[in-house]
Amino acid sequence: MGDNSGDTTTGPSAAKIAAQEYALLKQFFTEVSEVERDNEVNRILSCFKLNPFDYLNLPFDSSIDEVKRQYRKLSLLVHPDKCKHPQAKEAFGALAKAQQLLLDPQERDYILNQVNAAKEELRAKRKKQLKKDTASKLKSLVTEGKFDQEHEQSEEFQHQLKLKVKEILTDQEWRRRKMSMRISEEEGRLKKDEEETKEMWKRKREHEEQWEGTREKRVSSWRDFMKGGKKVKKGEIRPPKLKTEDPNKSYVQRPVKRG
Repeated sequence: MGDNSGDTTTGPSAAKIAAQEYALLKQFFTEVSEVERDNEVNRILSCFKLNPFDYLNLPFDSSIDEVKRQYRKLSLLVHPDKCKHPQAKEAFGALAKAQQLLLDPQERDYILNQVNAAKEELRAKRKKQLKKDTASKLKSLVTEGKFDQEHEQSEEFQHQLKLKVKEILTDQEWRRRKMSMRISEEEGRLKKDEEETKEMWKRKREHEEQWEGTREKRVSSWRDFMKGGKKVKKGEIRPPKLKTEDPNKSYVQRPVKRG
């Protein structure tokens, strides 16, 4: 047999490592107490519905990979097969929806745009405050922005940011619902107008069809009239026609006007 001492050994594949990590993670959460599972379900159900980052308990600058890892972790924690909480299924579904939103580029960009808008509002507010606080203003200038960066990483700023994002998302959702309601009302009005127009044309066609259906009868009556004159109704007395220059008639005649 040859000497294999010079052979290089390849390490385990990435897929195998991922499978091992998942197995360890799964084993770990099987040992988590039911109290912790219940607490997590309650936390998820109390989250602000328009903020998927809140459901996954992640900061706004979390990456896609962090979103996926956090979802796997929390979904195992509240999975209905492992958690006895009566609303575990609802919490599990909320996590799935939150991940779906954050993995969708369009939805993620929309949320992050609102986050950036919230940051700009808070920065503008802080700038006004610094004008009154000379010491803080000088410190901000001296540290070349590091002072502001430290502030935005603080728990106080993150809490304010979360509240401001909630406010903006709520306002946007309210605007969206009002617009949707107006569109629905306009569509209803247009539909009603369309139905009324259709009904009008329907009645017009029915009238034309009825008129066309009596055409033969009307033509026949007209022909009879043209042939025999207008028929005298039974019992009706018609005056005689006058010939004003007939000397043999005994009734009073109208005088003939002479030119």
